[in-house]
Amino acid sequence: MELPWLGEHCSERSCKQLDFLPLKCDACGEVFCKDHIRYDDHKCSSAYKKNVQVPVCPLCNTPIPVQKGEIPDIVVGAHIDKDCKYNPAQQKQKIFTNKCTKPGCKRKEMMKVVCEQCGGSFCIKHRHPLDHDCRGSSQPISKA
Repeated sequence: MELPWLGEHCSERSCKQLDFLPLKCDACGEVFCKDHIRYDDHKCSSAYKKNVQVPVCPLCNTPIPVQKGEIPDIVVGAHIDKDCKYNPAQQKQKIFTNKCTKPGCKRKEMMKVVCEQCGGSFCIKHRHPLDHDCRGSSQPISKA
């Protein structure tokens, strides 16, 4: 061995492999080879500090805190029964809210289409001044 000080031995008892690119576990702080770096691979006793998943309520999309030893499904179910702020009416928000102001037209558009001459809000079909009988400007409008 030319460079005996280079690298470290894997902390896993069954491995002890000399690794020149050792990896340090972010939970327990011990050094492992690439085969034992995962929490499950070296049976990390500190994995609970880092390996935390927070369930999210499927109705209101709020993260639900779960204490150690609690079953996430039961905690989320209790949240839905008591604290959930889900409002079904909120889900049916209307996208097409800009109603055409031409008399007799009931179309609605997602984007507001405003006539530059009269300032009215119209649908795509009636957006041109000639199509909604615009009276906003005294200048003659050509069909060209």
